[in-house]
Amino acid sequence: MLHAAVLLAAAFLAVPAQAETTRAHALRQFGAPMFGPEVAHLPHANPDAPKGGQLTMAAPGTFDSLNPLILRGVRPRTLGLISDSLMASSGWELDAAYGALAESVEVPDDRSWAVFHLRDGARWHDGKPVTAGDVVFAWDAIQAHGAPFIKSFLDKVATVAALDERRVKITLKTTGEIKPIIDFGLSMGPQPRHWWTAGGRDISKTTLEAPLGSGPYRIKAVDPGRSITYERVADYWGRDLPVARGFYNFDTVKVDFYRDDDVMFEAFKGGAYDMRMENRAQRWTIGYDFPAVTDGRVVKRVIASELPLGAQGFRFNTRRAKFADPRVREAFGQLFDFEWIQKSLLYGQYRRTTSNFPNSDFGAKGPPGPEELKLLDPYRGKLPDAVFTKAFELPKTDGTGNNRANQREALRLFKAAGWELKDGRLLNAKTGEPMSVEFLDGSGTLTRVVQPYVETLRRAGIDANLRIVDTAQYEKLTDDFDFDVVVANFNFFSPPGTELRSYFGSAAADVPGSANYAGIREPVADALIETIIAAKDLETLQAATRALDRVLLWGHYMVPHWYNPETWVAAWDKFGWPEKNAKYDMGFRNNGFPINWWVDPAKAAKLGR
Repeated sequence: MLHAAVLLAAAFLAVPAQAETTRAHALRQFGAPMFGPEVAHLPHANPDAPKGGQLTMAAPGTFDSLNPLILRGVRPRTLGLISDSLMASSGWELDAAYGALAESVEVPDDRSWAVFHLRDGARWHDGKPVTAGDVVFAWDAIQAHGAPFIKSFLDKVATVAALDERRVKITLKTTGEIKPIIDFGLSMGPQPRHWWTAGGRDISKTTLEAPLGSGPYRIKAVDPGRSITYERVADYWGRDLPVARGFYNFDTVKVDFYRDDDVMFEAFKGGAYDMRMENRAQRWTIGYDFPAVTDGRVVKRVIASELPLGAQGFRFNTRRAKFADPRVREAFGQLFDFEWIQKSLLYGQYRRTTSNFPNSDFGAKGPPGPEELKLLDPYRGKLPDAVFTKAFELPKTDGTGNNRANQREALRLFKAAGWELKDGRLLNAKTGEPMSVEFLDGSGTLTRVVQPYVETLRRAGIDANLRIVDTAQYEKLTDDFDFDVVVANFNFFSPPGTELRSYFGSAAADVPGSANYAGIREPVADALIETIIAAKDLETLQAATRALDRVLLWGHYMVPHWYNPETWVAAWDKFGWPEKNAKYDMGFRNNGFPINWWVDPAKAAKLGR
């Protein structure tokens, strides 16, 4: 029950000037929270939704661990159903958070520390209370064994200490910043110290034993690598919180794992599971023509959202010498024929990604404006001149598949970077080494898109191939940065903040398991990231994210793909859901779990499910 970015409480705004500390139920970074402490439930929840029934879902790949904190192992993404965080988002604001495990947060005027006050009734599934010591235990485990991406949200926290059973104090490395306190509240959940330290358990190692949780579900059954089943906790301590009431309505949630995407879809058609989020335009356009759709037993939903999205694209591993020159990376971009892919494979359903922050106001548009230039001007001579004068534009084709002009430009760029076409092969002019590139894929879902690109690269003299591995091997190779190119989709907590260090920061470039797949080491990007994190107002933050976006785009660290501002969902018609959707939350958490749906008994009986 965490998610999204957050902060600065409404109560802060009303504090007398002489006050030294403020205690508030909600935090918001810019402006006042939308919902007060009197709100009983969120607008996109049905507080009278019936509880009961089973939801069966499907997930790609496999899993080999149920340890939620460490880098090693592949975890089910639905594992968050058993957990709570200190705070949770509303779905209606991009920068606000509300008390979950913590009923309130106390913050001094200088923002040098914070005290989270835990709710008196919060308890683990074994009935023992959730304590401040459990938060400290989780913090210590993350610092010692946690995944780098998790650590990136917490790196401005110096110490975490339990003042008593219900109060946990964090001390920051900085002053004057509210966002590190917010990041801690949204991303930090406790771990049951009494459970992990009993029976020889080791939180530093992978495990397939069902961990103890405090959330709305507990793990009922585990079939390692194949399925995991959760059961609703009927007396869940937080069921009447405003951020939980009307949510988590299924008695049982089962997730089956499939190694092949086509097999997974066929299983849905056959009724093996109840709902799926579709991400293939061809399938959404022409694949849902089976009898259960035509006779109404399966319904399709299109859910629009204003939620800022992550940027998906081919990320080049610049740790490898052949991709270190930005002209080489730009040349690869020239050879990617998006217009043909959009026309032939995507059925015109997507929008081209032209920013690291698509579907938002945080990305660069047009030439840089005055506020962006104010941030960029100190780095003239260290960045391409175009950063300061031009709009970044991606190469285009006519969509026929004949992109000879782009190929000529690509070969010009390759030649400028020291690569020449000889006898149909692209070779290093000094060493004679052939240009080769391997696209690493852990699921096979993008084969239809990657393979045409591979063929185009081969026609340009490049030794290109696609390598598909299983989920565990993919995790290992990407954690160790042992790849040429991967497809990555970088989501961010809006407004963007500390996660940018893990995505684009120099310090993360050589940290195994970080999200800086490209190995970006750009001092200007580092400086702009810190400006973003320290921003005191939305205007400054947006200027800095747009400036950062320009630096990254002109560095050609990725070949951008596309995005869809809609969510496509297909479900067997046994569910109910609220008429209203949150502005920034489409209602799906933890790898597609429909947080505000319920089983409609009449529909289920009619369907026979």
